[in-house]
Amino acid sequence: MTERISLRRLDYFVTAAESGTMTAAAGRLHVSQSAVSMGISELERQLGVALVLRRKAKGLTLTEAGRLLLPEARALLACSDELRAGMAAVGRTLAGRLRVGCFTTIAPFLVPRLLEDFRAVHPDVTVDLAEGSLDDLQELLLDGRCELAVLYETNIRQDIEYDVLYEARPHVLLPPAHPLARQDTVALADLAGHDMIMLDVPPSMDYFTGLLAGAGVDPAIRHRTASFEMVRSLVARGAGYSLLIQRPRVGLSYEGLPVEVRPISDPVVPMRVVLARAAGARPTRRAAAFAHFCRTDPPPHEEANAASK
Repeated sequence: MTERISLRRLDYFVTAAESGTMTAAAGRLHVSQSAVSMGISELERQLGVALVLRRKAKGLTLTEAGRLLLPEARALLACSDELRAGMAAVGRTLAGRLRVGCFTTIAPFLVPRLLEDFRAVHPDVTVDLAEGSLDDLQELLLDGRCELAVLYETNIRQDIEYDVLYEARPHVLLPPAHPLARQDTVALADLAGHDMIMLDVPPSMDYFTGLLAGAGVDPAIRHRTASFEMVRSLVARGAGYSLLIQRPRVGLSYEGLPVEVRPISDPVVPMRVVLARAAGARPTRRAAAFAHFCRTDPPPHEEANAASK
């Protein structure tokens, strides 16, 4: 009979890979360093491949086989935890820990309300949040460190699946004294020749540049920044206009200076916000409940979009 792989040995391997040393893994697991080292050696024997390279005073690094095993091992351990939690929760409410990612510029507008409303329905589920870029969040999904992530539907990898949550229309942000601020709507072609403040966060920059190029506009970028609020502050100071997707309900910068929001009169393609997951991954009950909640609870952003049209 084939020897079954031990979940304990997988746990030793994952913890060591995350900790960087056998000693640190042993401390996290409350076992001896020799137990971790022996457990990983036995796992390597079972699989017939080396998983880690042990280097004195330099910790450990993963081999190619170790890098391939790591997300699979995390998924197996998560399934084990889910099975145990599911049996313990029979006849009781959903419980446990869920890690969710969110694209950095979406997070302040969507996540706080989602966390509060989801907790009201499932108070025994602890949701941990990871904010990051599109690439960072997809890596978190694929290596098992996040079960779900809220992203824009652009440049999504083939090994990521997703459901569309809502569509968001871009708008023009202007200083009050800007000549285009006197108009009810702004055509993209009218932005030609005016200084622009570019939100330089992929995929936002590519999206905005594409919108302007479609209208024959080569943007005169005066400043670039990865900070959403820095964009609004520079616009409020009169440094230029900007294009944004997310819209705060308060038309003031951090300094308390006003900004003007104008809808785009062109028929632009909206940016879709999606809830993503690793393709083929079996969701935990907590992740399935959170996904259902996201799909059935309409975001407040839709009200802002409606008001800006």
